Amino acid sequence: MRKAIILAGGRGERLRPLTEDRPKCMVEVLGSPIMAYQLRWLRAHDVRSITVACGYLHEMIEAHFGSGAAFGVDMKYVLEDKPLGRGGSLKQAWLQTMGNEETVLCLNGDNISNLNINELYDYHNKYEPLATVVTTPLRSPYGIVQTDDLQTVTGFAEKPTLPYGVNAGIYVMNREILDHFPDVGDHEETTFPKLAQTGRLKAFRSHCFWRTVDTVKDIGRKQ
Repeated sequence: MRKAIILAGGRGERLRPLTEDRPKCMVEVLGSPIMAYQLRWLRAHDVRSITVACGYLHEMIEAHFGSGAAFGVDMKYVLEDKPLGRGGSLKQAWLQTMGNEETVLCLNGDNISNLNINELYDYHNKYEPLATVVTTPLRSPYGIVQTDDLQTVTGFAEKPTLPYGVNAGIYVMNREILDHFPDVGDHEETTFPKLAQTGRLKAFRSHCFWRTVDTVKDIGRKQ
């Protein structure tokens, strides 16, 4: 049985006014909270033990999902007494609820995806980094004007896929990485850049459906 930590402590400032009375993971998409989609997706890939690292309006999350039995999972909740940042929150949740688990799936509580988690684990186990970061293609929000070396327009491309990967906020991590995590702070700003310099991170490139719900516009946006 696989285990996961969902980071759901943010206040979702950019999603206001939807987050004035609820945490970001409880914002509804097509009638269901974001976290409901995540739980169904995790359960479908045998991720049944789930810890929610929460803070802002955490009571709403616990009241809605409870033990997780309705979704076929076992849920625990770890509350921040003070803001710890994503890295500190994840570290606290892991140390309090994961026991001696060596490999854990971690994800931000504001995205919806149909990523094949089995393939992600296979990739991670093959290369054995400290962490594998899921990336998804970056699509330009604008049309692109194509030119030659003399700046003569040669064509146009409507919102093309760019040759870069976006951090999807989904990772498989080994327990050893906690030694590099901050007690307070963001692992994406501290731990990951340092580990990238040592070659101890891998990227799993995926073309799956993935959508982060970051602003009100994202709720109605198509793939």
